[in-house]
Amino acid sequence: MATLKLKKTPPAGPAKSDRSPVRGTTSAVKKRPTLAQAQAEREAREARYQEQLRLRYGDRPPASAKRRPEPESLGRPPRRDERAPFDPNARQPRDARPPRPERQERQERRPLPPARPVSPNRQGGNTAFGKPNTAFGGPARPAHPHQAPKRPPMPRRRDHDDDDDDFQAHTDTPGSMRLSKRMSELGIASRREADEWIPKGWVRVDGKVVTELGSRVLPGQLISIEAKARDAQALKVTVLLHKPIGYVSGQAEDGYEPASVLVTPQNQWREDRSGIRFLPSHHRGLAPAGRLDIDSTGLLVLTQDGRIAKQLIGEDSEVEKEYLVRVESVNGEPLSQENLALLNHGLELDGEPLKPAQVEWVNDDQLRFVLREGKKRQIRRMCEAVGLKVIGLKRVRIGNVMLGDLPPGAWRYLRGNEKF
Repeated sequence: MATLKLKKTPPAGPAKSDRSPVRGTTSAVKKRPTLAQAQAEREAREARYQEQLRLRYGDRPPASAKRRPEPESLGRPPRRDERAPFDPNARQPRDARPPRPERQERQERRPLPPARPVSPNRQGGNTAFGKPNTAFGGPARPAHPHQAPKRPPMPRRRDHDDDDDDFQAHTDTPGSMRLSKRMSELGIASRREADEWIPKGWVRVDGKVVTELGSRVLPGQLISIEAKARDAQALKVTVLLHKPIGYVSGQAEDGYEPASVLVTPQNQWREDRSGIRFLPSHHRGLAPAGRLDIDSTGLLVLTQDGRIAKQLIGEDSEVEKEYLVRVESVNGEPLSQENLALLNHGLELDGEPLKPAQVEWVNDDQLRFVLREGKKRQIRRMCEAVGLKVIGLKRVRIGNVMLGDLPPGAWRYLRGNEKF
């Protein structure tokens, strides 16, 4: 059976609502102050502010701490019922409105920049055919009167002065010589480097830039190079290689590889203290400065620097080269003192006398040679002239640079403090 529940009738009396009372119904509404009260409150706030300024800054407060005076035109905003109805036709354009006083004062103090010159193409289009270009709806827009003027183009930088063309080449003067040859003699650069630098304007003679190949100079003239040429020289490297037997010094010949193929990152000596990092560009122009036979081993110099090449293999080179030579007698007789003296001085090759050398015994079958020249197979031919046969030849020193502990097939860079 269904059960019926009867609702109790609420007692008689005033109805109570669950809604919160309306704001302002239970408390008095705050009244707006009158004009006299508002002015009094404003004066009281201003007095407190001035008192704070006096306590903080004294009698001379900074200008930044002062309050801006309120303009007299600003007063109580009009009430909604006092505003005039909106009229879109009565609005004035922005340019016709009177400027604000402070903005007008700033504009009067700031000078206007000069007008920017406008090219004819900007003013009237393309005037090459006597007509302005009106393809896009009439002439081009004129320049703004306050637009900044266009900067004039910067002058092109030159590596030499305007009076550098005053250099006079001594073509017919007795005693003059080519500039590149003179630079090679002075050790400034090789002839090939000089011929590369002259067209670039990197060479000066008596302070004047020379750009013509074949220019001739006198021995007393001062030759200098630009910083770019010195930087190019600093990037060139010299490699010291312990050439093993079976490699030729220069170009490949008779199926034998050149020694330069050993200059790889894998073959670089682990104890190389030059601080130079290997780059593929170090192979470019790397040439041997001196030769070693295919059956000889020892120190081989490969360089990109023409000055070092001229110093080691030039016609006037006086750099010593030391060799350890293992020999045996052809006829079974020991080397006599007279023949040992001939090895030091007195032999001829190809009809030319050899320069004095230093030859001495190191042990029973090994000689030490110190030469100041390097003719083709010179040591082997010298030994054959006195009845000796060369079994082994090893170069251990070039000038002040020693082979040291460099293993066969390994290489290292010439350090900056090493000089031949």
